[in-house]
Amino acid sequence: MSGKKYFILRTCVLVFIMLAAGMAAACGREDSELEHNTENEAAEIVTEQAAENAVTDNNGNYNENNTDITEDEDVAAEAAREAELKKRFGENCIAGQTFEVTLSEYNGKVWFVPFYSPEDEQGFSMQIIQDGEVLSDIHAFVPENLEGQTFSSLDAVSFFDADYDGNTDIVLVETYGSTSFAAIYYGFGADAEEYERYFDWEEQLSDAVSKQVEVLTIPQIRSFLTEGKENGKFSGYEEAYEAVSRICALESDGEMQYSLIYVDDDDIPELAAGVSGYYTSLYTYHDGTLYKVMDRWPYGAMGNAGYEYSPRKNSLRNYNNDYAGAIMYTTYMTMGAGYSIDTVVQIVSYNFDDVNQNGQPDEDEMDSMGLYGVSYIDGAEVSEEECAAYDLGGYEFITVTMNREELVKMLSENKN
Repeated sequence: MSGKKYFILRTCVLVFIMLAAGMAAACGREDSELEHNTENEAAEIVTEQAAENAVTDNNGNYNENNTDITEDEDVAAEAAREAELKKRFGENCIAGQTFEVTLSEYNGKVWFVPFYSPEDEQGFSMQIIQDGEVLSDIHAFVPENLEGQTFSSLDAVSFFDADYDGNTDIVLVETYGSTSFAAIYYGFGADAEEYERYFDWEEQLSDAVSKQVEVLTIPQIRSFLTEGKENGKFSGYEEAYEAVSRICALESDGEMQYSLIYVDDDDIPELAAGVSGYYTSLYTYHDGTLYKVMDRWPYGAMGNAGYEYSPRKNSLRNYNNDYAGAIMYTTYMTMGAGYSIDTVVQIVSYNFDDVNQNGQPDEDEMDSMGLYGVSYIDGAEVSEEECAAYDLGGYEFITVTMNREELVKMLSENKN
């Protein structure tokens, strides 16, 4: 080949390589460009890449976090992200497990920020922060068998509705000393006032997961808890009630019992779950979604006799009393359109003559006990007939009589 031809061929090859490299670089830039609003572009890109690792379900809840740095991530950008987060939240912030997320308990995005401060007795702690304001301090609980061990690492974080109650929960994998364990914090108050929103450690469930899940990773924990069932996508009430009864059994170490009852007049029963004499939960189902309308309502102490329902009339009733029956509270409730238990009326009955109107029986008023009676609604005196108007009749106590195996069998028979 002549030198001229070789030069032309070589030039063409070089041009082709340069064009190909330019196209690849352009594609790479297009793939890697992420929206950002911060001054530190590199830090924001890594932040969003980390957020993408927390795969969301259709409800916008975070299913899993894989925070391991991939081979393609820029170490410098990761360091810049860590520096940015520590500047924002303090040097004790565990930057690798800090995420901006959407939680059902709050409006808008919030930051989940874990901290480790070896000089503090608490050591490991967590906060929910929004616009610089601490919305919630989450106390980090440690299993009894690890008390006295030193915090080693926060290995994984996940956000999803673990117990199908409509609140986003927080699932952690932690290591103290050389022992790893799962810590599950139930979220509460998605529809409540701000001061009523909080996260509480679910000790029994955390212990069950730690002991029964062989490899403590978020995918394994989620699979163990839900067996792939997602609220909003249930095929029927049978599938939904079987799924939530699994969580209930883990929460109570198998002590929970169940009943299927008909609170309202449709053909779908409600699921009552609880421990007899202690508390009752109530679930209802509609169009693929499970709703928890009573969440471990206590009874059996402090004058609370329990909860009654009038079958298929959507009326519930509770009797409670103070001062050994001197004051009786009769509360009528209904299962509202928003899948919550709404109070219809509370009747306050005084079975003594409250002469000084201080709302309690005094020593000189005890002689009138049982010989006097007056009832009030919203502070106004009402007659017996007005009280009776709220009574729909036929009330039965919500009782739980089946173990989980019996419940699952009944649900299977109903489905077939």
